[in-house]
Amino acid sequence: MKKLVIFDLDGTLLNTIADLAHSTNYALEKNGFPTHQLGEYNYFVGNGINKLFERALPEGEKTEENIAKIRRDFLAHYDVHNADNSRPYEGIPELLLALQEKGVQIAVASNKYQAATSKLVGYFFPNIHFTAVLGQREGVKTKPDPGIVAEIREKAQVDAADTLYIGDSNVDMQTAINSGVDGCGVTWGFRPASELESYHPKYIAQKASDILGMLE
Repeated sequence: MKKLVIFDLDGTLLNTIADLAHSTNYALEKNGFPTHQLGEYNYFVGNGINKLFERALPEGEKTEENIAKIRRDFLAHYDVHNADNSRPYEGIPELLLALQEKGVQIAVASNKYQAATSKLVGYFFPNIHFTAVLGQREGVKTKPDPGIVAEIREKAQVDAADTLYIGDSNVDMQTAINSGVDGCGVTWGFRPASELESYHPKYIAQKASDILGMLE
């Protein structure tokens, strides 16, 4: 049994894509830029919000000034509306409770900015004790840099061999590789299974309950 399970947030624990898309489209439209269909955002997210805005802006408009404008209006909207349509994926609350009851430490490592990461985890999983809930912070490298996993393992006092990292994207699979921990790709998130499989993670989960069997 692994002693520590670290989860990505967006696309792994929570389906947040609609709220991310609506807030980004709001900011784009407010600043006179074209908006995007919901499905396009599956490939815009995963590397932090500044990269999201860069990908959403038109070619020739991906300047630091424009990214700053979109960020300002996005944050004003998303901080109010980030739980409007977001929901835990099927079986996730039950999985977290089962892990907790087995004495497994649980943590979150996200590229979502820290304030929203903390808010959403606390809102949707109030009865779960997380060893750490870490998002994107000033001066700290984002995933796939292994620093966030190392920080969580240090707090949990758990070796890499006893750690499982779970996520839904290429960023997450590379994070596990860079961190020297076993990786598990989940197929219910924002990216196709083929993207996960190309990184050869130790596990691929089709549903949340699969993860319990992997741990044992």
